[in-house]
Amino acid sequence: MAAKEKLEAVLNVALRVPSIMLLDVLYRWDVSSFFQQIQRSSLNNNPLFQYKYLALNMHYVGYVLSVVLLTLPRQHLVQLYLYFLTALLLYAGHQISRDYVRSELESAYEGPMYLEPLSLNRFTTALIGQLVLCTLCSCVMKTKQIWLFSAHMLPLLARLCLVPLETIVIINKFAMIFTGLEVLYFLGSNLLVPYNLAKSAYRELVQVVEVYGLLALGMSLWNQLVVPVLFMVFWLVLFALQIYSYFSTRDQPASRERLLFLFLTSIAECCSTPYSLLGLVFTVSFVALGVLTLCKFYLQGYRAFMNDPAMNRGMTEGVTLLILAVQTGLIELQVVHRAFLLSIILFIVVASILQSMLEIADPIVLALGASRDKSLWKHFRAVSLCLFLLVFPAYMAYMICQFFHMDFWLLIIISSSILTSLQVLGTLFIYVLFMVEEFRKEPVENMDDVIYYVNGTYRLLEFLVALCVVAYGVSETIFGEWTVMGSMIIFIHSYYNVWLRAQLGWKSFLLRRDAVNKIKSLPIATEEQLEKHNDICAICYQDMKSAVITPCSHFFHAGCLKKWLYVQDTCPLCHCHLKNSSQLPGLGPEPAPQPPAGAEQNIVLPEGPEPPDCERPPGTRTQEASGDCSELISRSSASREGDVDSREDPQSVQGEVCPVESA
Repeated sequence: MAAKEKLEAVLNVALRVPSIMLLDVLYRWDVSSFFQQIQRSSLNNNPLFQYKYLALNMHYVGYVLSVVLLTLPRQHLVQLYLYFLTALLLYAGHQISRDYVRSELESAYEGPMYLEPLSLNRFTTALIGQLVLCTLCSCVMKTKQIWLFSAHMLPLLARLCLVPLETIVIINKFAMIFTGLEVLYFLGSNLLVPYNLAKSAYRELVQVVEVYGLLALGMSLWNQLVVPVLFMVFWLVLFALQIYSYFSTRDQPASRERLLFLFLTSIAECCSTPYSLLGLVFTVSFVALGVLTLCKFYLQGYRAFMNDPAMNRGMTEGVTLLILAVQTGLIELQVVHRAFLLSIILFIVVASILQSMLEIADPIVLALGASRDKSLWKHFRAVSLCLFLLVFPAYMAYMICQFFHMDFWLLIIISSSILTSLQVLGTLFIYVLFMVEEFRKEPVENMDDVIYYVNGTYRLLEFLVALCVVAYGVSETIFGEWTVMGSMIIFIHSYYNVWLRAQLGWKSFLLRRDAVNKIKSLPIATEEQLEKHNDICAICYQDMKSAVITPCSHFFHAGCLKKWLYVQDTCPLCHCHLKNSSQLPGLGPEPAPQPPAGAEQNIVLPEGPEPPDCERPPGTRTQEASGDCSELISRSSASREGDVDSREDPQSVQGEVCPVESA
């Protein structure tokens, strides 16, 4: 069943490709120049070529037929191709019969054929060919009436019966007329089929639009026609034909530079119409998707497909190519200029692919550095890909500066390549820091600050590079040629790469500054307090050799609490609000708020052979104590926030209870 579905999917695409090729040919066809050539040729006296409007109507009819072939359901499309194949087989039978009659007239032998070896050879060859064609026609049309397709065998039967050669010519014409009448009868009997198909299709379209809307109709047609794959196959066929026509007309092998020029000119030849341009766009999208999928597979292996089975990538590169092609008027240029401009556009697309590869690799590489995975092969793949993303964009920027004159688009490519290299450098530096921390016996307390400074440095460089690109684009627009599309690109670049980055960086800076100020406002625990507290940090679960004390008398690592304060400004255990230095009345820890009078907090403790150690003063519990006071405190705080009714009757609670009066 799966093989049948795959075959149907292949047929669904392959049978629609000729319709797009016909649309492409009709777009290239210039009716005016065609008639000028006809007037200079011997066909000028032919009545079929006397009227220009007739050719124009044929031009429009060709468009209609192409659209019909493109949108027909697969079953009807297969049936139509089978009818067309039958017509070709009948024409082949007519050609075989005509060639046989012509060869018999040239030989002028009217005796028994078995007495002449050449005549017998011609008769046998023609008879076998006609029998094969009749069998194929009956199989294609799914009928056992082979005689319907055997009219072209009449000249052979007449020759077998020793009919004169002049009579055989008349019989051959009669066979041709009889076959033509059969075709006309078939067409007449199925004349209303297109009308009925159009009528039923119109009814279905109206029902779908009324129930689901135009958007659902468009998505349904998009999925049924498989538009991206269809246009990609169409463009690949054009490109293959272009390469074949080039090598079939050349005898000498081409050099490497010539092959590169051939590659660019072939692509330029295959994007001279809107249909071929769309084909190139979808081809680039699929190539980008393949490269990004291969990148993720290289980093994660088969786990990449299990975690992310549908990677919705690659479309960004295709849309970028389409916007640049429309903005620069690519299809209106000559082939040489189109190839030159296309090389620049492809550089931009490659830069976008490299940036997408970095977006895939960055979290995977950092997660691998922070984990305890000691697989050398995984680390080698991560580092090797990062080194490639570090070197190749820089090399591409160098080559662009060497061979092209600088303008706004080339500056975008160079800036994107430089930013990619900078981001990879920052990723590698953080990865090295993680690996160094992994080999150390003790964690680095200032690691968060170092990572923040590294990220902040290359993000500042990104912002400066983007600002320089916008400034150059604005100056080129003011003092150079102004275009609507160029102004839109500058505006979009300014908004996303300058304004949003500035907002994000400023917000991150304010959050960090606020967190640092809050940490500085908290008192630092002394050695006696740490020894008396004798507990681990509730955030990282590591021993505390140094700690800060929150106003609610909880001990944390300063770095761990700083990371927590990036998310929210409350205590991780009891969720009390932490105030900064300007809001604190003193330097000492602020006592926790007391509950209202009469609202005694009752916490249910698990039953056990030993009474829970919950009335011990703060700071005296050990790591081995099973009664986690921090849990009791957080549960007490949660009860004050409404999770547990503080005014509940203590007698209704089963088990031992332990009153906790403060957080």
